[in-house]
Amino acid sequence: MDARDVIVSPRITEKSMANALAQQYSFVVHPDATKTQIRHAVEEIFKVNVVKVNTVNIGGKSKNFARRGVRTQGRTKDTKKAIVTLKPGQKIELGGVNYFEQ
Repeated sequence: MDARDVIVSPRITEKSMANALAQQYSFVVHPDATKTQIRHAVEEIFKVNVVKVNTVNIGGKSKNFARRGVRTQGRTKDTKKAIVTLKPGQKIELGGVNYFEQ
């Protein structure tokens, strides 16, 4: 898997921005990606040194839909989240703007 296939997108939330002060960054990753693949992908894309990778599998939610008088039930997709800890003094900037330190 290519590094750009492993990292899907960064998670920009209040909690992830608060954790950025402790060099912890959150990413949505490919569901089949391992911790080693995530580590190598972050190091390759952002040119930083990764100390630790924690992953969380998030199950999809059940949703009810009503379309044209017919009620159906669906499900959102399962996702995987990775929390990456960097070496002290390093940070990640996305697109020239550091979303994690605002």
